[in-house]
Amino acid sequence: MSTVANYKSQTARTFDLLKAAIVEAKYAPGDKLKIDQLSEAFDSSSGAVREALSGLTAEGLVVAQPQKGFVVAPISRRDLEDLTQVRVQIECRCLADTIAAAGIEWEGRILSLQHQLRALEHTARVPGSREGQQWHQLHFAFHSELTSLCPNTWWQKLRQQLFIQSERYRRLSGPLDEEGRDVSAEHEAIAKAAIIRDTEAAVRHMAAHLRRTTDILLKSRIPFSED
Repeated sequence: MSTVANYKSQTARTFDLLKAAIVEAKYAPGDKLKIDQLSEAFDSSSGAVREALSGLTAEGLVVAQPQKGFVVAPISRRDLEDLTQVRVQIECRCLADTIAAAGIEWEGRILSLQHQLRALEHTARVPGSREGQQWHQLHFAFHSELTSLCPNTWWQKLRQQLFIQSERYRRLSGPLDEEGRDVSAEHEAIAKAAIIRDTEAAVRHMAAHLRRTTDILLKSRIPFSED
């Protein structure tokens, strides 16, 4: 592998590892991200770390402070509420476009992911467990598949970025107090409406699903900064 290709590969790997660490709350909001420490932690060059940090700044997960370097982006109740408002609009738009274009193969993928999520629902809330990690991966895949056929690439990019930002809030909250909530039933309601091509119902269920999660997060143990 050439030097240039190796450098690009190292930068991409560092970007992915650091992004995952921030989303999974291994670095808290406001934590200073020191290049030498990250270089050692991820076995990467300082140049690769700097490029990764710049990329994460563009995604809103890192903030570059003049004369101070990089820190993990802060969080607030207002930010979460604004994030959810925009996410509902984009997620529902992509869902509606996908339903209009979907076929039988897409239906099969949705049903498979839905089944796997339900199978793991009782172990999903165990922090750091293998099953919990698998549930989060499947949850990402489920929402991605529901919106996968939206033809607008910019809507898709924005949807994924907003999902990741929302996931960071979820991970920061620790185990959620979701007494009385059946997340699998919410997923099934969205999937069922989408599969029978009831776009209005699917969008309504999706919006309620996203807003309910935010309502719970706002009451959780997340260390919100002052708005």
